[in-house]
Amino acid sequence: QVNSWWNSLTEGQRTVTGIIAANVFVFCLWRLPGMRRVMFTYFTSDPSSRALCSPMLLSTFSHFSLFHMAANMYVLWSFSSSIVSLLGCEQFLAVYLSAGVISTFVSYVAKMATGRFEPSLGASGAIMTVLAAVCTKMPEAKLAIIFLPMFTFTAGSALKAIIAFDTAGLALGWRLFDHAAHLGGALFGMWYVTYGHELIWKNREPLVKAWHEMRTKNTGRGGG
Repeated sequence: QVNSWWNSLTEGQRTVTGIIAANVFVFCLWRLPGMRRVMFTYFTSDPSSRALCSPMLLSTFSHFSLFHMAANMYVLWSFSSSIVSLLGCEQFLAVYLSAGVISTFVSYVAKMATGRFEPSLGASGAIMTVLAAVCTKMPEAKLAIIFLPMFTFTAGSALKAIIAFDTAGLALGWRLFDHAAHLGGALFGMWYVTYGHELIWKNREPLVKAWHEMRTKNTGRGGG
């Protein structure tokens, strides 16, 4: 039955299963009292923390609230098939991890500019990249809100509304969400599917080839 269920999934759904499992694992770590100090240090992003670099990635897999995690993972699951069909499995994973770091960096800049040093966490920034990438490539696709399935709207309209909402939240200082991270993730997703794929992914071959040749030469010297 497990094999049958797994084989019924799309490539995108199978790809994000590992990401969802990692988020669930980190969520369980938050429930352990002895891990709280480690979790706050390395799994929340805060420019005033003594750990700055690793939380930019680790906080992407970190949720303290079950509802927060469930909502983010539901959106990721919903868009997984579309984004993996656009980018492929390997490129999607590279973009997703990069999006987590970039959206957190934008959050850092906004917190430094406003002087509001508040810890934040969650996959929302990276998921906004996924959502923005799909909506940019498929602006006429029909979307609906889970609780209001009778109301549909185009992906292009949804993306404009999300960007407007997060821009207003950032400008007005709303604290319900990390609007800077959301906005940074969305803009990165739009940029990547428009320009980044051509500038970065398709031009990676020379770098990969040079790295492979360098490793081959080092291995040969070591064996000699």
